[in-house]
Amino acid sequence: MYQKTTLDNGLRVITSAMPHTRSVSICFFIGVGSRYESEAEAGTSHFIEHLLFKGTQRRPTAKEISEAIEGVGGILNGGTDKELTTYWCKVTQPHFQLALEVLTDILFHSRFDPQHIERERRVIIEEINMSRDSPSQQVNMLIDELLWPGHPLGRDVAGSKESVAAITRDTMLNYLQGQYLPDNTVVAIAGNIRHQEVVTAVSQAIGNWANQRQHFGYPVYKEQPTQPLRIETRDIEQAHLCLALPGLSLLHPKRFTLDLLNVILGAGMSSRLFTEIRDKLGLAYSIHSYVEHFLDSGSVIVYAGVEPKNLETVIKAILEQLYQLKETVPESELSKAKELSKGRLILGMEDSRNVAGWLGGQEILTGRILSLDQVISIIDAITAEELKQLAQELIIGNQLRLAVVGPIANDTPLEKLLKL
Repeated sequence: MYQKTTLDNGLRVITSAMPHTRSVSICFFIGVGSRYESEAEAGTSHFIEHLLFKGTQRRPTAKEISEAIEGVGGILNGGTDKELTTYWCKVTQPHFQLALEVLTDILFHSRFDPQHIERERRVIIEEINMSRDSPSQQVNMLIDELLWPGHPLGRDVAGSKESVAAITRDTMLNYLQGQYLPDNTVVAIAGNIRHQEVVTAVSQAIGNWANQRQHFGYPVYKEQPTQPLRIETRDIEQAHLCLALPGLSLLHPKRFTLDLLNVILGAGMSSRLFTEIRDKLGLAYSIHSYVEHFLDSGSVIVYAGVEPKNLETVIKAILEQLYQLKETVPESELSKAKELSKGRLILGMEDSRNVAGWLGGQEILTGRILSLDQVISIIDAITAEELKQLAQELIIGNQLRLAVVGPIANDTPLEKLLKL
């Protein structure tokens, strides 16, 4: 499925040939994100990611950077998460060299112009304002604070308005030099390419990139007591809720079992939550569950937006569905969940960017790449008994956390509902 070459400077180059496509996707994965930041640095990873698109020595403006790729019909973007930062470009195959040149240009020759910094600082603060104004996003941030209290995993990736306002150019450059290093980077390329040609091109472009110092580590999460409930009162039409439990890490041997349990619970329109709470009870338009896996922690989260008078009824209905996961899953439902999981994986691999993301994301975070067939074999081997055992291990009443944003009084006694 892929080939891997490690350059002398430690940079890992991974390719997947997709000769049937006309596209090439290049993804740079840097092993750093918001959990690597101190309280004072909160938002630095995200700020840097924004600034790298604002001007280089060769292309002094954001418009020139965008036009270089959009002018050939391509897509250029980046993203910051809690444990990694990505920069990616997708173009038609003849423009592979241009895409590589633009990505290396922004990564190694960005100007960090003081005027660009101040302008982007205002943009990021508006991004934070936008997130805060969205109750569905705000409730997800509140549940993170309950799951990882006092830890970077519990903070917004973008930081706070106060921390962003205080980040200096020197802070960013020092952070960049301590994290953007070849041995902390993976370049994943998928599409109509040949491995050796790609390795040669990458080596010529950045083979002389040196490890100037050892990159910073991150604070390990240690479970600590936390409040189970957080309510933020707002004068809006709906009550937005997140009901959560601690989950499993990215490296946990049962993580795929939890993923399958989540499919049964709340992934898709045939899931238990959707069928019961939307289709049968008619109590929510949007309801779903999702899991997050980090290097040393994880979570299971149910989200719903409901009419305030139905809030308690919906919470009880969600808890009932969680409780029922502790019972044996019927073979027909298990088979359907497996086929949904496998089908979506396989369909996703038809896109070169998804393939590059699959390879690079695994390599940068775990140092090990599971093939599609290996993951499918793992999914196929999961039994109903394993699902039941894991549900009984994780779905525990005193581990429940609830966050609510909406027209609900702060003293509403919702905590009494958090039982299983």
